[in-house]
Amino acid sequence: MINRKRILDEFYELVRIPCSTRAERQVADVIKKKLADLHMEVTEDNSGSKIGGNCGNVLAFLTGTVAGAGAPSLLFTAHLDCVEPCGNIQPVLKNGIITSAGDTILGSDDKSGVVAILEALRVIREQNIPHGNIQIIFTVAEEGGLKGSKSVDPALLRADFGYALDAGGSPGEIVTMAPGQNKLEIFIYGKKAHAGVAPEDGINAIILAGKALAQINDGRIDSETTANIGTIQGGSATNIVPDKVVILAEARSRNEKKLAAQTEHMCQVFKETVKAAGGKAEVNVTKEYDAYILPETAPVVRLACQAVESIGLKPVIKATGGGSDANYFNSYGIPTAVLGTGMSKVHTTDEFIKEEDLYTIGELALAIIKAAGQAEL
Repeated sequence: MINRKRILDEFYELVRIPCSTRAERQVADVIKKKLADLHMEVTEDNSGSKIGGNCGNVLAFLTGTVAGAGAPSLLFTAHLDCVEPCGNIQPVLKNGIITSAGDTILGSDDKSGVVAILEALRVIREQNIPHGNIQIIFTVAEEGGLKGSKSVDPALLRADFGYALDAGGSPGEIVTMAPGQNKLEIFIYGKKAHAGVAPEDGINAIILAGKALAQINDGRIDSETTANIGTIQGGSATNIVPDKVVILAEARSRNEKKLAAQTEHMCQVFKETVKAAGGKAEVNVTKEYDAYILPETAPVVRLACQAVESIGLKPVIKATGGGSDANYFNSYGIPTAVLGTGMSKVHTTDEFIKEEDLYTIGELALAIIKAAGQAEL
């Protein structure tokens, strides 16, 4: 059993530490000491220098007590950074619900995952629970586009499969399917002119963009695919016909062919529509991350279901439309499922987590370690 007071106190401690994306140094140093106190092999990689941050991913390894018996080596991961505003967070517990004071986010995304992992590690040592090899990776810059996990050296990975404790939804929910994402940077060029003296000499790039946007299929495309126009910038003054617009957009799908088709549709519409209206469009496409689908028969899913049932819950296998560090770990060849921690209304000042869910996800992390130590999958 986990120590409820300890996990709550540690959650409060960690959410109070500023942890902006690419500025996770303070919380990372605290975490590194906690891991070292558990007699783990602790390192920090060079991801910070790669992404312009002040801190790298924190990696730790615990040699198994039953590794020779064939128990799988596990990876547990959660991220250290939070979205803004995350300074001076003051957690408030009322009627079994933990919130912030209302002027910041709470930080359960993803400190709920972090404290669950830390508590499970403490309990297995305190109670001498048999376990296989365990690798921990606390990533940086997840909220900035999965930059930390993207920068991990795959050669450092030492697990058969893993779990990212970083999903909304109740403990017991297991995310086994997630989309890949392409980002599109669209440049639309018209022709500058004085809007009052010679507007006929200009080609309005904003109008060109509008014509193209009116023909884009966006939002929910189908059950696996979405697209969104995120930002648009252009123009400098009302008396100048704008000659340039920059649009940032994305496409996602759990189906690779559908992702390619939606991306091509968006590129084609912008290029052809703008050209027909007398302008020019350039589109740069960047692959952000790949989709993954884990079959229910995969050891990573079977073990999670077994652990969920062992603590009296019913496993719920889900798909998601969002990306997480699990996308990269899966692409590195480490099958990784995402577990619900109970975090709700994340990325807003209304964020909250049920106190009971905070304890339950700690129990689940512990149950996974126990199950892995007892079985050959």
